[in-house]
Amino acid sequence: MSILTQEMKAMVAEQQCFIGTVSKAGIPNVAPKRSTRVFNDETLIFNEGTGGATYENIANGSKVSVAVVNREIPDGYRFLCDAEMQSEGVAYEQAKAVSLKNGMRAPKAVALLHITEIHSLKPGPTAGKKIG
Repeated sequence: MSILTQEMKAMVAEQQCFIGTVSKAGIPNVAPKRSTRVFNDETLIFNEGTGGATYENIANGSKVSVAVVNREIPDGYRFLCDAEMQSEGVAYEQAKAVSLKNGMRAPKAVALLHITEIHSLKPGPTAGKKIG
C-alpha cells in the first residue's frame, strides 16, 4: 500500500476527484465523485448513489484510477487502487448516517479504494512519475 501525505489528503478534501474504471468488455468510464474523501492513510472512500457504470465496474473487479488536480498551483495526483463496494458494515453505516443527517438519501454503497500506487500529475519532469 502507498501512504497519503498531508498535501495529498488536503487536495482530495478540497478538489474534485475523478474516478476511472473499466468494464468487463474493456470500455473505460470516468466519473466525478464529489463525495470522495480520505478514509485512512492508505484508503480513499466515496458514496455510490446511482449504481451506474462505476458501481458495476468495481463490483465486477475493475481496478480504479483516481485523479485529482489543483489548477491554481498547478499540482495533482493519480492514485491507482484496488477497490471494493460495501453496502453494509461500519464504513457504509457511517456514510449513510452522514448522508441522512445532511438531508440526502442513503448511498447504494460505499467504495473503498485501497491505494497501491501514487503518481504525480504536476507539470514538468515529474509528470506521470510514480512517487508512492
